[in-house]
Amino acid sequence: MDNKKTKMKTKETIKKILLQKPHLRDNDNKLIAAYWFRELRNKGIESETITALDFLHKYADNELTNAESIRRMRAKLQEENPTLRGRAYAIRKGKIQDQWRQDLGYENNK
Repeated sequence: MDNKKTKMKTKETIKKILLQKPHLRDNDNKLIAAYWFRELRNKGIESETITALDFLHKYADNELTNAESIRRMRAKLQEENPTLRGRAYAIRKGKIQDQWRQDLGYENNK
């Protein structure tokens, strides 16, 4: 499978996960675990039967999607589609904007 098809498959899978499980929008570790769970299942590997050592070998041998690739694709999806953002984004964005306004003195002009 070429790189473009792999990226599209990864993107679509992450989008499905974010839509089905909104609580994963704010937790990359849980999102990555959910992605790998699906990936293993699609390869015919039951998560209950694979050993940690076998999992680590598959990851080290690039048989599983890289965690950083999943994280970057989540960020890209959330940038492109604000409805996929979690609650932490709104909280973080609000605090940053409030601090920015305060630093520029806009809060004094209310």
